[in-house]
Amino acid sequence: MSVQNLNTFDPFAEEGDPLGDSKDVGSQSDHIHIRIQQRNGRKTLTTLQGLPKRELFHDRIADNVAVMLTSPTEYDAKKILKAFKKEFACNGTLVDDEKMGQVIQLQGDQRAKISNFLIENGLDKSIIKVHGF
Repeated sequence: MSVQNLNTFDPFAEEGDPLGDSKDVGSQSDHIHIRIQQRNGRKTLTTLQGLPKRELFHDRIADNVAVMLTSPTEYDAKKILKAFKKEFACNGTLVDDEKMGQVIQLQGDQRAKISNFLIENGLDKSIIKVHGF
């Protein structure tokens, strides 16, 4: 009679490092985050971050002047902010953050409206994450 449960077996030994070479583990850069922040009393602030950044291409012309062309998947934060302010009848601002990049801030709870607006204008629903209470 032998007791087999006393043998040592490491189920992860043959798998190696699960994180391996991937440097973007836990990265949230491929999502658009819509968050709400409580200010004072009933006042709230809605923030939108993670819009795809501008991809610039340089095209050389005859006199060596670089002309910057933008890709068709670019989103201009100023134009989006202007559309949000007009559509939702609220005020907003564009904040440059060191970590988060450009963050759009809107007054009030605009999470559902922002999400619907982005989906209607061609963004995939799976990349939009809505946070908050």
